[in-house]
Amino acid sequence: MTAPHVLLTNDDGIDAPGLAALYEELTGVAEVTVVAPTDNQSGTGRTRTHRTTREDHPWGYAIDGTPADCVAYGVGGLDADFDLVVAGCNHGPNAGNYVVGRSGTVGACVEAAFLDIPGIAISAYHAQDFFVHPPEEYDFGRPAKVARELLVRSQSVPVFEEADVLNVNAPVDVPESSMRLTEPHHDYAVDVEHEATDRDEVDIGKPREGDIAIRDVVWPNTVGWESPFPADEDLRERYPEGSDRRALVEGEVSVSPLTAPALSVETGSLQQVVDGYNDSERARERAHEEQRRD
Repeated sequence: MTAPHVLLTNDDGIDAPGLAALYEELTGVAEVTVVAPTDNQSGTGRTRTHRTTREDHPWGYAIDGTPADCVAYGVGGLDADFDLVVAGCNHGPNAGNYVVGRSGTVGACVEAAFLDIPGIAISAYHAQDFFVHPPEEYDFGRPAKVARELLVRSQSVPVFEEADVLNVNAPVDVPESSMRLTEPHHDYAVDVEHEATDRDEVDIGKPREGDIAIRDVVWPNTVGWESPFPADEDLRERYPEGSDRRALVEGEVSVSPLTAPALSVETGSLQQVVDGYNDSERARERAHEEQRRD
């Protein structure tokens, strides 16, 4: 079997240790070309900037843009045919439906799906500390090995005939963690504070008069967003079996098969709305015609 050609990207930047771990692991089983952002592009989803610049890199190219830009450039701008896009290892988990939708790591694979190429989005978490920050202090070898195993095993079974993207969250601190098939948990809230006087770490500048803070609450009812894994059995039971967050709480590898682009659904009630709209338009047209005749 010919080794697959992998387009490797991320949203933490081309110099991120998570990407280096993936490159080292995947080159043993695939031809790997790296096209990754010049700097950190976390949380950009599938945003495209449309204009960019390129710099050579020993593993491929650094693109001054988003992960989706990198995929689009790799697929359309290089003289290469890719079998798979792999994005990661992200410096922190991408679990829960809302977070998955915003993730630049997952967004790269969604962009690939639009271009008819399947993808694996791999994110790393710490079963005790939750976030792997600062990333330089963590070993991304375990999540990278998980990605390699999924790539190899998916070559012999028709995984990507049914799914476009595998969203994977793997622990860095559980060496023999089992793998669980999951779906993103639907758990999200938002907190709006008027006249906010503080600034988040990612913000730039000092507070201004009239500042409004709009904060995502992606793990509601947890003690601190930075560490939502307290030693509390109630937290375990909050997330149902089969959800990606339950797998994370239990220190497992979570694999969620996703489809992209979004698929249309059949709905009889919406058809009633469409029919009613068309009936009204036809009635107005008849009325206008009668007015013209008069």
